[in-house]
Amino acid sequence: MRDFHQPGRSAVFADQGMCATSHPLAAQTAIETLKAGGNAVDAAIAGAVLLGLCEPAMTGIGGDCFVLLKPAGSEDVIALNGSGRAPAALSGAALRAKGHEKMPVFGDPAAVTVPGAVDAFCRLSEDHGRLGIDRLLAPTIHYAEAGVPVAPRAGFDWANHHENLSGAARGFYLVDGAAPKVGQRFVHKGQAEVLRRVAAEGRKGFYEGEVAEDMVASLRALGGVHTLEDFANTACDYTTPISGTYKGVELVEHPPNGQGATAILLANILAEFDLPSMEPFGTLRAHIEAEATKLAYDARDRFLADMDHMTRLAHMLDPATAKKLAALIDPTRAMASAKPLTEEVHKETIYLTVVDRDRMAVSLIYSVFKDFGSGIASDKFGVLFQNRGAGFTLEEGHPNEAGGGKRPMHTIIPAMLKQEGRVIMPFGVMGGQYQSTGHARMVTNMVDYGLGPQEMIDAPRCFSEYGTMNVEKGYSETVRQELAEMGHAVTIPAVGIGGAQAIRIHHDTGSLEGGSDPRKDGIALGY
Repeated sequence: MRDFHQPGRSAVFADQGMCATSHPLAAQTAIETLKAGGNAVDAAIAGAVLLGLCEPAMTGIGGDCFVLLKPAGSEDVIALNGSGRAPAALSGAALRAKGHEKMPVFGDPAAVTVPGAVDAFCRLSEDHGRLGIDRLLAPTIHYAEAGVPVAPRAGFDWANHHENLSGAARGFYLVDGAAPKVGQRFVHKGQAEVLRRVAAEGRKGFYEGEVAEDMVASLRALGGVHTLEDFANTACDYTTPISGTYKGVELVEHPPNGQGATAILLANILAEFDLPSMEPFGTLRAHIEAEATKLAYDARDRFLADMDHMTRLAHMLDPATAKKLAALIDPTRAMASAKPLTEEVHKETIYLTVVDRDRMAVSLIYSVFKDFGSGIASDKFGVLFQNRGAGFTLEEGHPNEAGGGKRPMHTIIPAMLKQEGRVIMPFGVMGGQYQSTGHARMVTNMVDYGLGPQEMIDAPRCFSEYGTMNVEKGYSETVRQELAEMGHAVTIPAVGIGGAQAIRIHHDTGSLEGGSDPRKDGIALGY
């Protein structure tokens, strides 16, 4: 139970429906959608699209999404891959011939993969929603025209990363040439017009016609190889989720090209240790988690890729693999970190989860990758493009080598937990590379330490990432000192590690219990 002598949010309880996400306006929009007769899919779409306006450094219609969906009346989980592909003409060999040793990141259309989220939202609405895409986009169209007040965390990100914006993007995403201040209204009439076309025409309003022509022309003017056919051919895919079991709780993840397999591998490694005997926020647990993270992420960087090009998924999910890796961990000493595959770290995304009165549950994550994505926006409508192509490698022959029509390795992953065959908690963790470790920590916080959704989210985090161990301020100085003595290069991060949201479904009482991360602007709301 929460200690009311310590600072922290109270969990949110309701029974009819709930949304937890990273911005209050989006959570409110989702709840209003439920009250208007929409289901969890409708609410998730309405809230997610609005987040692209409220948090443009994190996400937007120029990005990608992944979704896990539990339909009403079923405990089966459906996965939808809404990540776009590289343009057909992209070539790793051609980029190497130009002198690139790794993928470009900002201001270069080679990093821009075709946005997949709009197609996924339209498909979800058609296949599983009730209200129609036009009604779901109406709130964002309104706010894009009228403006949204900039929230504190969004303002922080704007102030610290607006220099990533270039060209036309600076006109659309800055106010009088500067990052908007907290409380100042941000207006994006170009996005309102794009969404009106999608509301009227469905996915064709984005992937064909004038909007697509604007996007392709803008990218090609900068040297991109994108074509109208690349956009018109964009299509999301229903896939089969992957899962692993941690002490009787099933962790359900999206299959590659997301890094969900890494979270399962990491949880399997941690299952080889007696975590309940360790202090939950003490030195030993932090050390074991850091060492397991290094091993799991090394496997990710060697094997993970577009599902059509990946051959070692079964190896990553095999508990025997985890057992062998766990044996490599010295409980008294830190090992060296593996070199990152892309050397590009990001922390920017949004996560949203909704559960409705019929217990349809949605776990949705949606991102433009780096802060403000590629920093490139289309000239006429101001669609800000993601830079997911930076997730490719230029290592020749690697399964994740950049290539035409391929999906790059993604860091963003939605999740759900099941117990005794029933979904008990859709959840997600923001924070780029941290997400797999964050998933494993959420699971162990709940299973090994008995924490509820808000408690596990409020709890301090640490993350060992390519030579540096970030340890949040919530840890004691003694823990930091002991970790340093074990060989970890310890630092206190300037901002909190990632963010998270979760909704616990209490099948015994019929109630919903929501939590939302204080590291972000968001909130859990229910009715």
